[in-house]
Amino acid sequence: MTKPVNPAPPSPPNSLPAPAAATSSRYTGLPSNVAAALACIPLFGGLVFYILEKEDRFVRFYAMQSIIFGGICFVLAALSRTLGAIAWSIPVANIFFGPLWNFLFAVVKLALAVLMIIAMVKAFTGVRWEIPVAGPMARKQVGDA
Repeated sequence: MTKPVNPAPPSPPNSLPAPAAATSSRYTGLPSNVAAALACIPLFGGLVFYILEKEDRFVRFYAMQSIIFGGICFVLAALSRTLGAIAWSIPVANIFFGPLWNFLFAVVKLALAVLMIIAMVKAFTGVRWEIPVAGPMARKQVGDA
């Protein structure tokens, strides 16, 4: 009986198992979780990865969610600037509502940034997470409804 040429070294006690290999996209060459996290960059990241990625439903979901979320952010910003310009042109409204409007819009921008960061972290950890409003719409567009 012959001995194996290169026997595997015994694993040390209390060692953690090796992490499972992440699937890699043949279109982008990135692991799915990294591509999905990058796709979470609103609008542009989503557009790039939605166009590049043809098969990975996880990446396509996050890309579509990012496109929809970026569109919502764009519309909210345009609406806020328009309403802000109208309020600033009216002296009475400027005095009473100007500071309040600025504070409310700052809170909304902060909330949207937090949602984006949560989506990026969830995507990077491999968890499918839906942003409220944008997530269900993205699920329907990708075909996971």
